[in-house]
Amino acid sequence: MPAPQCATCHKARAALRRPRSGRALCGACFCAAFEAEVLHTVVAGRLLPSGAVVAVGASGGKDSTVLAHVLQVLAPRLGISLRLVAVDEGIGGYRDAALAAVRRQAARWELPLTVVAYADLFGGWTMDAVARSTAGSGRSRACCTFCGVLRRRALEEGARLVGATHIVTGHNADDMAETVLMNFLRGDAARLARGGGLGSPGEGGALPRCRPLQLAFRGHARHLLKLLEAARPSAVLDLVHSAERLALAPAARPPAPGACSRCGALASRALCQACALLDGLNRGRPRLAIGKGRRGLDEAGPPRDGEPERAPAPDAVPAF
Repeated sequence: MPAPQCATCHKARAALRRPRSGRALCGACFCAAFEAEVLHTVVAGRLLPSGAVVAVGASGGKDSTVLAHVLQVLAPRLGISLRLVAVDEGIGGYRDAALAAVRRQAARWELPLTVVAYADLFGGWTMDAVARSTAGSGRSRACCTFCGVLRRRALEEGARLVGATHIVTGHNADDMAETVLMNFLRGDAARLARGGGLGSPGEGGALPRCRPLQLAFRGHARHLLKLLEAARPSAVLDLVHSAERLALAPAARPPAPGACSRCGALASRALCQACALLDGLNRGRPRLAIGKGRRGLDEAGPPRDGEPERAPAPDAVPAF
């Protein structure tokens, strides 16, 4: 059966059908619609003011590549300047190819690129070293937990290094809907409360972060989301918007964040997650930092004054 005609230009054959609207579009019309939607998200959400210096988290993957390309196209209209920031986690046989892809992209778009490495930022620790340290811990998510926390910190440090005023990441609607759904399923009210909106305003001295692709579909959601989407095409965006509109009772709201006693970064406890994890590694007891619930983080530092005890929760990887 031949592909249908593009619903926008009515000339070319459609290359895809959009999950949300069901409209069949050719490649050119899809790209134009996608760029217009990202522009609307940024402008309507007031995410990137004119004059902003924007650090784009560049991993060499599909999402960050699309994000950098679209922002490079839209930068003149938005009045912003871009800096690519890539993170070298120190994973042998894996990261070199991705960093090479990022360097090619930077050269193609003529954008400045800065690479920050875990080894330089975290006292010589790389993900290969973390994997050796946590071997035999029995925690299948151990390395993912470390990498997620440390990558977020590394991107913040890289953005400051290039003089950025804002950070953008390539999280899309599928990513955010999956996060919202996981938090709903495990009853994690604190993360649900923090997960709404298109980013974070930059509390406690942290740089503002946003996700310009949050309302865009990548088209490869997890199995459950695909089943939900089959029954209700708007299910993915419905989940994203539900987090934006979520209102918690006063007793369920998490305490206001403070500053890490060691590095000064935003933290809900005495030590931020990155410092708590590194503390466990440096003491040769990494399981204290990644054990079930928050036992490791609690041992690295007591709760703040007036902060209630939290019920144990499964390990989670924060957004990049």
